[in-house]
Amino acid sequence: MSEQIEITDPADPRLDDFRDLSVADRRPDRPGGRGLVIAEGVVVVERLVASPYPMRAMLGVPRRFAELQATLAAESAPYYAVTAELMAEVVGFHLNRGVLAVADRVEFPAAAELLASARRVAVLEGVGDHENLGSIFRNAAALGIDAVLLAEGCSDPLYRRSIRVSMGNVFKVPFGRLDPLVPQGMDLLRGHGFTVAALTPAAGSVALHEAELRGRRVAVLLGSEGPGLTDHALLASDVRVRIPMANGVDSLNVATAGAIAFAAVAD
Repeated sequence: MSEQIEITDPADPRLDDFRDLSVADRRPDRPGGRGLVIAEGVVVVERLVASPYPMRAMLGVPRRFAELQATLAAESAPYYAVTAELMAEVVGFHLNRGVLAVADRVEFPAAAELLASARRVAVLEGVGDHENLGSIFRNAAALGIDAVLLAEGCSDPLYRRSIRVSMGNVFKVPFGRLDPLVPQGMDLLRGHGFTVAALTPAAGSVALHEAELRGRRVAVLLGSEGPGLTDHALLASDVRVRIPMANGVDSLNVATAGAIAFAAVAD
């Protein structure tokens, strides 16, 4: 069981992993970031505890620790109990969720390892918005996507904002790099028997429900918000598919579009 340790000094060095998140935001992919995995809120912390990521510590108000007791029964990382005011001073902002956890990263699996046992994967190109990325992971977990592969231009799924928006599902859905996407990534996908379906509203694409993708090993290819997929990714795909929409609407948010496509390729 995690030990609850009461701390009253905001300068206590044991709180350094949680310090000044509003300034550096501890982005693992930027200078000044510490490379730590940071979870916010009871549900997300529970999912972090259940994941392979090695826990370092938790910080929160005593009430949240009480809510987490069953989850933490086999967890040895310390829980630093503080007031809401002290927590805000350390973190740099008021955290309504009342609890944070930090963990170390684990090594990402190779794309080939993920593809060997998958039937449906999402392949992302240029998805740089952390909230969109988190939403895609949440949708992937809900709709049976076996893995997410990140090609060029994607942001880090383990950034705090992505983790929060995903509701901790970045800890549940395996992910890895697929870079460069063309031609090596496409060759790897096809070598594992995947049909690459590129989602695009462009003319000449096939309506999603007419593409006959159910029952096949499918890689759903999603591009960035706005520009969408690059031309070389579209040209290298096996089929271009679109989501039929009402007149006057030409596109959807990438996470929403992904959810529709994930549901369409489910067995």
